Parts: sequence; C-alpha cells; structure tokens
Amino acid sequence: MTEAFEMTQSDELRTRGLKVTLPRTKVLEVLGDGRGHMSADEVHRCLVLQGVEIGLATVYRVLSQLEQVGLVQRQTFEAGHAVYELAREGHHDHLVCVGCGRVEEFHDTQIEVLQQRVAQ
Repeated sequence: MTEAFEMTQSDELRTRGLKVTLPRTKVLEVLGDGRGHMSADEVHRCLVLQGVEIGLATVYRVLSQLEQVGLVQRQTFEAGHAVYELAREGHHDHLVCVGCGRVEEFHDTQIEVLQQRVAQ
C-alpha cells in the first residue's frame, strides 16, 4: 500500500463525511489490493490474516457505510452472493463462473453499443 493511496482514501473518506478509522482504511486497502471482487467474509478473512483485530459485523457495517457514500459498489449475483469492489468511474460488466462463483469484470465496446441499442 503506497502512502499516496492512503492519502487519497483518507481524503475520500473525509470528503464524503466519514471519519478516517482503522476499520474503514483497512477495508478500503483490502479492496484496493487488486484481489478482485470480494465477499464480506473474504474481506474479513484477509484482514484477520493480516493481524487486524476486526469482527465480521464491523466489516459488514463498514462495507455498508462505504457503499452508502459511493466509495464501494456491491454486486449481487444469482444465488444472492454479494461481492464488493471499489467504485470506479465508467461502466463495466461482470462474468460469473456458475461452478465456483468467481467474478471477472470486463469492458467491451461492442457490447456497450449493443446494450445502448437494445435500451433504446
């Protein structure tokens, strides 16, 4: 985790009216580490493995707070499996493995054009 990333996340928290707390910064850090889409349980497990003492209920609460202020996006796929990712500008789509539930995101200009055409 770079200091610039931490400063940006701290500034984002403050700008959106949230205090900078260890649970919030650690959850943002895990989601920003490039592991992809993660469930609350997976975020919690990563934090515990890093030695962060945090309860699962706190992780859920923090994810909800971050979602409410637009820093995190929650995606709920077919079996009610919710995963979280850092909010980014721009649209992207998801492919979900029906076997293991792994989520891959992608962007395809041709698909975007087709979606726009269908929506009209």
